[in-house]
Order: sequence, then structure tokens, then C-alpha cells
Amino acid sequence: MSDDLSKQPSPDPAEFNAYFPSPYSLGEFTSPTTSIDGAEYPDAYQGSRKVLVIAADERYLPTDTGKLFSTGNHPVETLVPMYHLHQAGFGMEVATLSGNPVKFEMWAMPTQQPEITELHRSYLPQFLKPRKLSDIADTLNGDSDYLAVFIPGGHGALIGLPQSEAVSKVLRWAMEHDRHVISLCHGPAALIAAGAFGQPSPFSGYAICAFPDAADRQTPAIGYMPGGLTWFFGDRLRAQGVNILNSDITGATHQDRKLITGDSPFASNALGKRAARALLDAVAPG
Repeated sequence: MSDDLSKQPSPDPAEFNAYFPSPYSLGEFTSPTTSIDGAEYPDAYQGSRKVLVIAADERYLPTDTGKLFSTGNHPVETLVPMYHLHQAGFGMEVATLSGNPVKFEMWAMPTQQPEITELHRSYLPQFLKPRKLSDIADTLNGDSDYLAVFIPGGHGALIGLPQSEAVSKVLRWAMEHDRHVISLCHGPAALIAAGAFGQPSPFSGYAICAFPDAADRQTPAIGYMPGGLTWFFGDRLRAQGVNILNSDITGATHQDRKLITGDSPFASNALGKRAARALLDAVAPG
């Protein structure tokens, strides 16, 4: 039982002073399987328009103890929404800030869920060699064939994305051209970029679900991280006029106009269904 497991973070042997979540945290918050119900889409899309996936390409997040948290994109929060979009007929193009490979929290991979592990394998060429986001951001216009932008969760989203001019350009383009923006858990931290660089946030007045700052303040106590965060993205989003609806983690999702969000890995399946249906409705004839 997880209560008997250590709450001390586990050393990551690949980097000095870096740590994975504690055995207790892994026992509480990861599983070899995950829900993927409701992924049948008889009206699956047959066209060529696609979803732009902006993934994290950095792994090590500094904490307030000076120790590094070994993070990345959460596999469930990345691959379960992607699975629904894939099943609904939408292709996806993966990009990172640097063009370097996508980083995953492999300790959270649902290894006994073949639909998800097979999807991961099928997208490995893109995960290993994604496009550089600025190359995309600099060419976007009203005719660009991206139907939506998807930003996965995982603490890796806190590294670089909120400070990225390329992320800002992509999100502002999406809002200006009536595209969907989809994100969950820590992924909405990237929305901060849209309100940076001397511009007001186009998400001001929007409501979202996201991983609550209050929960992040508690994670060091169970060894999920080897220290506390040095800043909290919810505080910064609220300062930009974004309303975060949830104060706890229940698997909630929310859609405000074309912004679709979820609160945690527990929201991944519901978010995927909601996003897939929204995009199918967007491309439906008439």
C-alpha cells in the first residue's frame, strides 16, 4: 500500500541533484492503466487540417531548495487527449521551443494501456524530431491549416513556455483567427506568454480549469517534488485577468468559447472527448 512507501524523492541518476517523485507519490498518482472510454467517433474527420501540439523540451525544473525536479510532459495528459483527437480523425504536428526532442515523465506512462503506448510509438518520430515552434509562429496567417493548439500538462510546461515569444505569437494567432486552444493541468501556464511582451492577455475575462496553486504548495510534503516551486502560474494568470474556477482536483473540465481546459491528469479523458467533439463540430458541413 502507498501509505507504507517512502515520501522521500528518488534520485534521478542522469543529473546531479535531480529527483523523481517519491515512491509514495508514484503509488498515489500514477497507474499502469488509464481511462480512454468514449473514443468512438463515427463522424471522424476525413480532411487534412490538423492540431498543433506545443510540448515541453526541458526536463529539469529548479525548486526553492536548489534541487531539481525531473519532469517533462505528463504522458497521460499528453497522450490521452491526443488519442481522442487521433480517433476523431485529426492529424497532429508536434513542436517544441528549441526543436529538440519532447521530454516525458516516463515514470507516469500507463505502460499496460496498449492504445496509449502504441500511440506514443507511432508519434515517436515527431517526439524525437519535432518542429521548432518559432519556425511555425513566423509563418501563421488566416489560411494556416491548424484547427487548434494543444498544450499538454506536466510541470515541464513551466519551463520556458510562459516566457516564450513564439508561444505568445501562436496563442494570439489562435485567438485572432477563431481557433481552439486546448490545455490541462500545468499546461495553461503557457497562456501567460500571450499576455506578456507588453500586450494585454487575449484570455483576460476567460474562465479555465487548471492545476491549483494550493495543490502545488502541498506537493513537497509528499515528496512529489524535492522542493517547492519558485513561482505559481495561477497567481500570474489571475493577474492577467484569467479566472481559475477550481480550487481542488476533481477531474473537472471547462469550455469558455474556444478555450478548453482541464484540472489534472484525472481530466485527461474528459478533456480529450470534449476537444475531439468541439473540433468535429467545427469542421462539420453547414
